[in-house]
Amino acid sequence: MKLEVRVPQLSDSVASGTLLPWRKQVGETVARDEALVDLETDKVILEIPAPTSGTLVEIVQSEGAVVKADEVVAVIETGENVVVNPPAAKPARPPAAAAPTRPAAPVQKASVPLPAAAAEPAVAASAASRREPMSRLRQRVAERLVAAQHTAAMLTTFNEVNMQPLNELRQRFKAEFEVKHGVKLGYMSFFVRAVCTALEQFPVVNAAIDGNDIVWNGDADIGIAISSPRGLVVPILRRAQMLSSAEIEAAIADFAHRARESKLTLEDLSGGTFSITNGGVFGSLLSTPILNPPQSAILGMHTIQERPVAENGQVVIRPMMYLALTYDHRLIDGRDAVQFLVAVKAALEAPDRLLEEG
Repeated sequence: MKLEVRVPQLSDSVASGTLLPWRKQVGETVARDEALVDLETDKVILEIPAPTSGTLVEIVQSEGAVVKADEVVAVIETGENVVVNPPAAKPARPPAAAAPTRPAAPVQKASVPLPAAAAEPAVAASAASRREPMSRLRQRVAERLVAAQHTAAMLTTFNEVNMQPLNELRQRFKAEFEVKHGVKLGYMSFFVRAVCTALEQFPVVNAAIDGNDIVWNGDADIGIAISSPRGLVVPILRRAQMLSSAEIEAAIADFAHRARESKLTLEDLSGGTFSITNGGVFGSLLSTPILNPPQSAILGMHTIQERPVAENGQVVIRPMMYLALTYDHRLIDGRDAVQFLVAVKAALEAPDRLLEEG
């Protein structure tokens, strides 16, 4: 019996995908639910599994084909006496016709020695350029960034935070935290919880514009920008205001692992009311992050750098980080944006409460 392998249902925001190299070839046996081929969409890579065990007898859509939900991509046959349909072979290229030969020029003997030919100047070898198609994810990111530039009135405000209290707190509790919860105590849980605290004070930063309406979001669904082999992805921490520090750290570690393995789902990347991006892990000292529409604000973290600062009339060296908040000025006034960032700074510089469970 033959069974068709079809593209799984996609989300409303994903219309199609591109087939990556097939993991199985015609004639090979496959097991039920075994991944046959990956489907690259503009958000995630999805596996197309075998609906049954049997033999892959036909590949209907080859690598690079753009396919839609429920479209047939292959055929599997169960039972014995399986007949496979190998992919059509490419026609052999006919041999090139031999060009007519010209008669050889007569050889002349010189009666005197000829001068040695001048050596040609050496030509430096140049690196070869190459061209490759953009991935669907990169195309989608490019479209969204350009759209954000064209539709939102983006403005960025800056501040800096003294990271010494947070560093000291992490040093005191990181070993105990890891033993108790099985995850490392990083910086992101503090920043997520500081953002949630500030969003409670300034809910307009968590809101969004929809046509002529303002959507006031009750939950803080925080997008965490993560670099993956395919490019930037932003999985969502759902109801982050309800998560403990351990739950935040575990969720982010899981996101990072699945991003490296291309295992994030469409659900992981859908929605979000506010985003955090950390260019500091790559050494960025200062930047102006771009909004992730339809969100109205994004927080940029940067590298921690020891700098001289004034404290109580004295110049001291402290580990400092610049913070950047890019916001949509159509919705968020400068006063709210600045005060929101000051609230984040204040929470991070008194981090004891941010480590509470709950």
